[in-house]
Amino acid sequence: MKRVREWFFEFKEEQDNSRKNTAKLRFKGVGDHDVYNITAPFISANKVIIAGRVEPRDQEKSNIVFFEEFDNIWFPIPESPVFELQDPFITFIRDELIFGGVKIRQVEGALEWRTVFFRGPDIFNLVEFFHGPAGMKDIRLCDLENGKIAVFTRPQGEIGGRGTIGYVEVNNLEDMTIDVIESADLLDDMFHPMDWGGVNEAHLLDNGDIGVLAHGACYRNDHVMNERHYYAKSFIFNPSLRQIKDYKIIASRDQFEDGPAKRKDIADVVFSSGLIRHNGMAILYAGVSDAEAHWIEIDDPFHMSKN
Repeated sequence: MKRVREWFFEFKEEQDNSRKNTAKLRFKGVGDHDVYNITAPFISANKVIIAGRVEPRDQEKSNIVFFEEFDNIWFPIPESPVFELQDPFITFIRDELIFGGVKIRQVEGALEWRTVFFRGPDIFNLVEFFHGPAGMKDIRLCDLENGKIAVFTRPQGEIGGRGTIGYVEVNNLEDMTIDVIESADLLDDMFHPMDWGGVNEAHLLDNGDIGVLAHGACYRNDHVMNERHYYAKSFIFNPSLRQIKDYKIIASRDQFEDGPAKRKDIADVVFSSGLIRHNGMAILYAGVSDAEAHWIEIDDPFHMSKN
């Protein structure tokens, strides 16, 4: 099974030396806190909005804040809800806004994390409706052509190792249960046992396939588990055949502008946040080095997908 670092070496060999269009997002109204691991911009309550993870540089106690842009600067939206969560994500299921993040808490002296889901007509009227299994991040949803809902999971531990991707379908949001999530079939050959990754966003494509924005990660030393390397990845998933194609890295940290890192060991981190697709190109929004939010223009990884 190919290692994440091998995917990266192949990605770099295929890149030309031209500089890609990229920039940092600027935020105000959050004091000296960092904003990173954002969503891509989305429309809700007649506003163009980004949700971002907001926290001090020296802590991981974070809030998710909704921002609106004025004169190329993103400001917190007055009277919008603030959630004590990490790593926001959004999608629309049957035209309803689905928002979520990762809840962290201390349980018997250890950290526990769960993916928490909310639903509603807009950001001002969100109601919590599901908690994922303990220890599982990166649960993502997508409408399907057959009317069902795709659910991507990311088990870790005895099932899933350091973190891999599972897939299951439900008929309705009300059918999401921990048992259903834990029953998901693991996608074959996604990650070497020493590597890990997960799904960040899923797009229903015109032909019924799902365009999946993901991340792949590894340690510099497999057994020391210190310096981490995260890359933005993508693949196309056929939900009927449960087949994967066009699995690849689409962006790495060195393609973005220089900037600070939360810690030295996570300087080489790109956390895929969302894609805005248009005419064969795409804007990838990402958290960078756990300290900033950036965007970069890339070829649309899902353009001209065929069954």
